[in-house]
Amino acid sequence: MNTKIKNIIFDLGGVVLDIDEGIIVKELEKMDISVKELFHSEEFNDVMSKFDTGIYTAPTFRKRMKALIGQEKMTDQRFDAIWNSMLLDIPRERIEAIEKVKKHYKIFLMSNSNVIHYDLYVRDLQLRFGYNEFDELFNKSYFSFAEHLEKPDPRFFELILDHEGLVPEETLFIDDTEANIKAAQSLGIRTYHIGRDELVRNLFEGGVLKEGVVS
Repeated sequence: MNTKIKNIIFDLGGVVLDIDEGIIVKELEKMDISVKELFHSEEFNDVMSKFDTGIYTAPTFRKRMKALIGQEKMTDQRFDAIWNSMLLDIPRERIEAIEKVKKHYKIFLMSNSNVIHYDLYVRDLQLRFGYNEFDELFNKSYFSFAEHLEKPDPRFFELILDHEGLVPEETLFIDDTEANIKAAQSLGIRTYHIGRDELVRNLFEGGVLKEGVVS
């Protein structure tokens, strides 16, 4: 397929923003709270999904999650610090690479995220890079908690395609999760499944996709 790519949809965590979910487990283990099994339970996933899609507010999420880990008396400040510990950094060179890419393509951000995390990395974006929000860095950003949809639900991808008038075959989706990649492919969107040790900036040269990135 030789269709020219005109649009690029970037995942946030693991692509633009460095994350390590294991840090939350380690922080809780320091308090003698074992959550490895809990974090794979149906109940935990249900609470997470409802928070990530904006069904639960932050206070409701904190209350339910504290109950799940048996820490009902934990302060909100302490809880948020642990919850945000998985968010590491957006390297400056990554921001600079995205700025170059925007000169050649329409670019979008698509993220499964929640308001507690959002408040932290938007503040970081403002203080370190001077962007008030991701809509200033990208043509448009789409967050699951605002759209009430989350990947890999195809409807989330359809929403972006429809709202932005994008042609699937002219659109590249970059993500680090196989289920999300398959959902995009089911709609005819071109994809690149980025590996854990890959750097998104290495997919581009002078802001343009390198030969072979899109088959």
